[in-house]
Amino acid sequence: MQSEIMLRHPRTGELFDSPVPPGAGWPGDPATPDTPRAADAAQVLQLADQVAAIDELDALISVCRACPRLVAWREQVALTKRKSFADQPYWGRPVPGWGSPTPKIVIVGLAPAANGANRTGRMFTGDRSGDQLYAALHRAGLVNQPTSVDAADGLHANDVRIIAPVRCAPPDNAPTTIERNTCAPWIDTEWQLIAPHVRVMIALGGFAWQIALRIAADLVPKPKPKFGHGAVAELGPTLRLLGCYHPSQQNMFTGRLTPAMLDDIFAQAVGLARI
Repeated sequence: MQSEIMLRHPRTGELFDSPVPPGAGWPGDPATPDTPRAADAAQVLQLADQVAAIDELDALISVCRACPRLVAWREQVALTKRKSFADQPYWGRPVPGWGSPTPKIVIVGLAPAANGANRTGRMFTGDRSGDQLYAALHRAGLVNQPTSVDAADGLHANDVRIIAPVRCAPPDNAPTTIERNTCAPWIDTEWQLIAPHVRVMIALGGFAWQIALRIAADLVPKPKPKFGHGAVAELGPTLRLLGCYHPSQQNMFTGRLTPAMLDDIFAQAVGLARI
């Protein structure tokens, strides 16, 4: 399912279909037309088990079609679009992790936003949560600029990577348990590839905290650490998990989370990671 009219990328000016076919030249697209596409949970597990490098994993994630409901939703959003982005092509595919392949700090998010990462093809890019997150990362010296607008805007990471347990934008921001389980091998493999370098994990919200504890299960102490903003869990001699409220529009608007609170978390992470 693709649009009948190609639209210009807002920065490069190149024409693209929505959703964007793999290998079409979208900025940062890790896949080619020949990248294998997982069609069900068994194939996700099979392909994830064979991955040996982050760039290979990113490519496989970006073409996954294992969850029919999520595929239909992300592509429908890419076709109908939000009015404010009606003149732009939408990525409309799963969103791989973003940042350093050898990070000292890993941020665990949730899932792409329908008109954010599902539009731009990059984690937390193009929505208000991302505006808050990347501004704070820049203040902490973890990215090279305070804004993250599209996948060709020149953003670069410094010792940080953003990952997520669900790679497709879900309806109502709510993936099902089956969809989360189907997607799980991607983040499990990603963690295996980056874990030797990671010194700090930051969980954006209580669900992300549980995901972080699951993927680092061999290091989790008992009783299991509880989430809270500013909570710190020691996961072995060289790994710490920090809790942080999600920088959602609601949390920032109500003051539950403030820029200063974000700055405190990232400053603590930088200190613990010794960057």
